[in-house]
Amino acid sequence: MAAQRKLGKATDARMALLKNQVSQLLWNGKLETTAARAKEVQKLAEKYITLAINTYKDSIEVEKTKIVNGKETTVKVVNDGAKKLAARRTLMANLADLQETRLPKEKASEYKVRTKTVKHPLIEKLFNEYAPKFDKIAQEKGQKGGYTAIYKMNARRGDAAEMALIVVL
Repeated sequence: MAAQRKLGKATDARMALLKNQVSQLLWNGKLETTAARAKEVQKLAEKYITLAINTYKDSIEVEKTKIVNGKETTVKVVNDGAKKLAARRTLMANLADLQETRLPKEKASEYKVRTKTVKHPLIEKLFNEYAPKFDKIAQEKGQKGGYTAIYKMNARRGDAAEMALIVVL
């Protein structure tokens, strides 16, 4: 078995395809693609989720001084620790930067307020939703991994390619 499937594409095109598909999988929770692509996407998604799980608790509380209306005040701020920061940078380099979309009937001003504090929503979703969820499951069951599942579907109509649905559990 090859270390990596070539998927009939040049290296740069293949890496871009996988980067986008893994990002879409983690953002939406599911992705429909060919079976060979799904297996490659699964390998990368599992790796990134594991990285988030291993580092999501690493945070440091720091006190900073701010000048507000001419008065100095100390504010407690929670920063990423060294391991979490390195993991965040790795994920940012390997995943597409997806942004929140505007909800139906949402005003532009409401959208700006809702998305003002989050610069990288996909990375935050990994650290704030997936990592605690899967860490809790790992503590209860005593097993790690198995964060995604591939379900085979009918062949694609045009070229009879074997299709699959990959889901984050």
